[in-house]
Order: sequence, then C-alpha cells, then structure tokens
Amino acid sequence: MDMADDGTSTAGSLAGWLERLTFADLTEGEVTARIIDTIAEWADWQGWRVYRRAPSVVPLPPPLRGNSVLDVACARPGGAAPIAIEVDRTDRQRTVDKLLAEAAAGRLAIWVRWGPGPFPPPPLPVHLVTRQAARRNGKWHTVSERPAPDHSTAAPVVAEAEELPWEL
Repeated sequence: MDMADDGTSTAGSLAGWLERLTFADLTEGEVTARIIDTIAEWADWQGWRVYRRAPSVVPLPPPLRGNSVLDVACARPGGAAPIAIEVDRTDRQRTVDKLLAEAAAGRLAIWVRWGPGPFPPPPLPVHLVTRQAARRNGKWHTVSERPAPDHSTAAPVVAEAEELPWEL
C-alpha cells in the first residue's frame, strides 16, 4: 500500500474482498464472526499483523474500567498508519465516536457495516465499507448485485408417446 494512502484505496481493497464473501442461514453473531474472519484473511493476505479484539484508545464508560476493544486492528510495515476496523449491523453512534478517536490517534479508521441498508456515511476521516445482506426466517444471507439468470421462455417440447415393439 502507498504510504500516502488516505484510506480510500485500503477501504476499496477491503470492499472488493468482502464482496466475494457469501453466506446463508446464519445468525447475526455468526455473520459478524464470518465478516471478522474474512477481514483477518484480507489483512493477512496483505502481509499485515492482525489483532482481533485489540485495545482501543477509547475508555469504557463508567462504571466499567479499561478501554474499549476494536473488532480488528492491523499493523502495517514501513511506517504506514495502523488500521482500526469495527464491524456492525446497526448504526451506532458509539462506534462512530470510537473510530473518530482512533483516526485522531493516527490510525486509518474503517467501519464495516452489513445488513439491508441504507448505510449513511460516517463523518470523515472514517471510511465506510458495506456488505449487503437480507434476513429471511430469522437468518441472514448475502445479497448479490448480479441479477438471477434468465430462464428459458420457449414452450416445452411435448411428444406423443408410442409403443416400441418387443422382440424376443
């Protein structure tokens, strides 16, 4: 990755990687876990160190102690800014605040949103990556941008049955 990357190309790369992800009949927790696994694979493929549930710069709200955690964090070589990634189905102001704090601390902040949308864009410098999914019978499945293939509209061929001769 180019060290001058403002996050746009990195977020675009992740979006392309997530577009290949498909799933069906998963619970909300299973979808989130599958997306986090896919993000970790993408970062590993880039040659970056991957940290799941990495400490955030944001403290937990009282009465809790310590810091919040990020779903995925990536350390990149060569002085490139680390990456802070959060994964959510819903629009959470706390996630936006956390990613803005990560960006202020010098990290590239990416918010991965999944679900049916719409996905309002977060304030810059947070980058938004989305993955469309729909819910059916309480389970989630991916939604493809590609339409279903056309089926034949030709009338079916009907032939009359005829008895074949028996030869012994």
